[in-house]
Amino acid sequence: MSSKTVFTVCFTVLAVTALAYFILKTRVSLVLTVGAVMVAIALDHAVKLLTQRGLRRSLAIAVVVVGLIAVGVGLGLLVIPPAIRQGRALVAEAPMLWEKVQHTRFFMALNARFDVQEQLRQESQGATGAMNLNPVISAVGGILRVLGGLVTLLFLTIFVLVFGPDLKNSALEELELESQERYARIVANIYRSVGGYLEGLLGICSLNALVTTVFLAITRMPFFLPLGLLSGASSLVPYAGPLVVGSMITLLALMTGGLWKGVATAVYFVLYGQLEGNVLGPLVYRRTAHVNPLVTLLSIVFLAEFMGVAGAVIAVPLAAVAQVVVRELLTLRRARQAQRAAVDSVEKL
Repeated sequence: MSSKTVFTVCFTVLAVTALAYFILKTRVSLVLTVGAVMVAIALDHAVKLLTQRGLRRSLAIAVVVVGLIAVGVGLGLLVIPPAIRQGRALVAEAPMLWEKVQHTRFFMALNARFDVQEQLRQESQGATGAMNLNPVISAVGGILRVLGGLVTLLFLTIFVLVFGPDLKNSALEELELESQERYARIVANIYRSVGGYLEGLLGICSLNALVTTVFLAITRMPFFLPLGLLSGASSLVPYAGPLVVGSMITLLALMTGGLWKGVATAVYFVLYGQLEGNVLGPLVYRRTAHVNPLVTLLSIVFLAEFMGVAGAVIAVPLAAVAQVVVRELLTLRRARQAQRAAVDSVEKL
C-alpha cells in the first residue's frame, strides 16, 4: 500500500470524524437552518404565486412574510390568552388529578406489582435536587431562548427566500454544462417533494387541532383549548405524535369525566388516527413527498433518537431528499452502463 493511499484513508476518516463532531456540537444551529430552509420552501410557493400576478419578488417576499407575522400575531392574541388560563387551571388541578389516579384499581394493582409510587418518589427527589435554586430565572431563560430561536428562524427564512435562488443559480453555473441539467432536475424534485410535504403537513396539523378542539368542547372536556392545540401540534411527528398525545388526553378524560367520557375520547382518537394514518398521511407522504411508509417510520425512529422532537419533525423531508438523490444517482448509473454497453457493442463490430 502506497503512502498516498494511507494518507487518503487517514484524511477521509479524520474528515468524517470531524464532520460528525461538528454536527453533534451544532445541533441547534443545524435544526434552525434546516427548519428555515423548509419554511422558506413552503413560503416560496406563495411568493411565486404573487410574482406570477406581476409583483416583484422582493415585494412578494415582504407581503408573504408580513402576512405570516400578522396571521401568527392574530392567532396568538385569539388563542394564547384562553389557552394560558386553561393551562394554569390544568396545572392547579394536577395534584387532585394525580390523587384520583392513585385511587384507581388499575394504578393500585400496578403499584402493588411494581412499586410505582416509590420509584416516582425517588425520581422526583432526584429531579428536585438537580433543579436550579431559582426556578423563575430558569423559566425566564427558557422563554428567552425560545423567543431567540423563533427570531433567528424568521431571519434565516427571510435570507433563504431572498438570497437562496441566487445562491442556487451560482452553484449550478459552476458545474459542467452537461451536469447542470441533471442537478437542476434534482433541486426541482427536492423543492417539489419538500414543498408538497410541508403544505400537506400544515393542513393535517390545522385539521387535527380544529376537529379535536371542537370534539373536546362538545364533550365539555376541561382545558379543551390547550389540549386541542397540543393534539394539532402532535401531527408534526407522524404516527407516534398523535398516538402519544391521544393516549394522554384519553387518560385525562377518564380521570376528569369518568368511564364513558374516557371511552368516547378513546373512540374519537382511534377513528381520527385511522383517518390521519390511512387517508391524510398517505396523501401527503406518498403523493407529494413520495416516501414509503416504512422509510418514513424508520427515519422518524432514528432521527428522533439522534435529535429529539426536532429530528422527528424533519425526518420525512430529509428522507424525501435522500430518496430523490439516490434515485437520480441510480438513473445516472444505469445511463452510464447503457452507454458503456453501446460502446462495447460498437467496438465488437
